[in-house]
Amino acid sequence: MNDTAARIATLIQNMMSFWKNPQGWAPIEAAELLNKSMLEWQSSLARTLGKWTGPLSDGELILAWANIGALVEGQLKLFLSAYYNDYLADAESIKNRNGTVQDPDGVTLEPLRVFFNKRIWSPEQPWNAWILQILQRRNAIHAFKAKDIGTSAELHAALRTLLLFIRDMNSMLPYPEMYGPSEYDYQR
Repeated sequence: MNDTAARIATLIQNMMSFWKNPQGWAPIEAAELLNKSMLEWQSSLARTLGKWTGPLSDGELILAWANIGALVEGQLKLFLSAYYNDYLADAESIKNRNGTVQDPDGVTLEPLRVFFNKRIWSPEQPWNAWILQILQRRNAIHAFKAKDIGTSAELHAALRTLLLFIRDMNSMLPYPEMYGPSEYDYQR
């Protein structure tokens, strides 16, 4: 499990390092959005995943689900930011109450999940149900009444799925030819 957490952390770190400064090849609007985003926090959150690899108390489970949820949300926002111009032009883009398109950096996980399920993912991909479970469990952090927070084993399974999800999201991002972030740390 620690290897999975380390792979996730390395892949996210490599992705965020690349996307923090994509000027010169990404559209100007996308580069500006990515420059102002706190992508370094995604890397920091990913490095904390190793804390959730053993037996967990209820409080640790809630924090772990919140951690995973924040990383999933960050991946979805990164995708929309990388394809910012396409997102803005999409008739199904996420709108504010006044009907204007909402920038990816201000969207919460539930509208992101709905948009991706409707516009990005194929029905064969398992991400919608998986993210819904994460969303429900991470929201226990706001609850005063009992909510299902799962077990340590379910959380560990979600970490393994998180690696698959991040690999999939990374594979859909546009990179310059012959480049792509890896989950392996070549600097060891």
